[in-house]
Amino acid sequence: MLEIIYQDEYLVAIHKPAGLLVHRSMLDRHETRFAVQLLRDQLGRRVYPAHRLDKGTSGLLLFALTPEIGRALSMSFEAQLVDKRYHAIVRGWPEEQGTIDHALAKQLDESEITKGAPQGPIQPAVTRFKRLAATEQPWSVDRYPQTRYALMELEPVTGRRHQLRRHMKHISHPIIGDATYGKGQHNRKFAEELGVNRLFLACSAMCLPHPVSREVLDLRCALAEEFAGVIQALGWEVPA
Repeated sequence: MLEIIYQDEYLVAIHKPAGLLVHRSMLDRHETRFAVQLLRDQLGRRVYPAHRLDKGTSGLLLFALTPEIGRALSMSFEAQLVDKRYHAIVRGWPEEQGTIDHALAKQLDESEITKGAPQGPIQPAVTRFKRLAATEQPWSVDRYPQTRYALMELEPVTGRRHQLRRHMKHISHPIIGDATYGKGQHNRKFAEELGVNRLFLACSAMCLPHPVSREVLDLRCALAEEFAGVIQALGWEVPA
């Protein structure tokens, strides 16, 4: 059963676990469980995802309970009226805080890929970041005798697909567990030492205007147990 963080007559927010697709995907044909289907069965009614979370990302996922509310929520996301905060574990020690202003090519959706569409246009993309903690572990990877990691708070100002993962790779601090934009050697060593194999990225807070009342909706989601356990194992404090 999915953990419900917030629910009213218009929308519902859940804690999506890592490894769960939001909806059916031709790129993951073997998968049989999807957040849309599970939540529909749990509530006994149709639900409409208002935004995306990658399969490997855990945390807050917002659904509308009617198509009209779904369109209103989508408009809020497109107008950048939704303040989202993520936590991530990355390789290396980034600066204590900063802004990544690096345009990204639009990633095509499944229908566009199937039709053989060319690469999408270049779009502006901005991410703010803050380093919360750092550590150096005596694990030899590649030519380095020790390995550095950092716990980050990430705020995507824009909402490009895979933006956080692509931006952290761009500044040479990829998110641990990222099979696409990270480095396999580092991901395998991290999983071997800490016993958890996942993408260490989670949406932990979201602030947005309610689509009906327009009051500020402040949603918070604790990190998944295995994510929090790794943070503690590295000697860090789990973010509140």
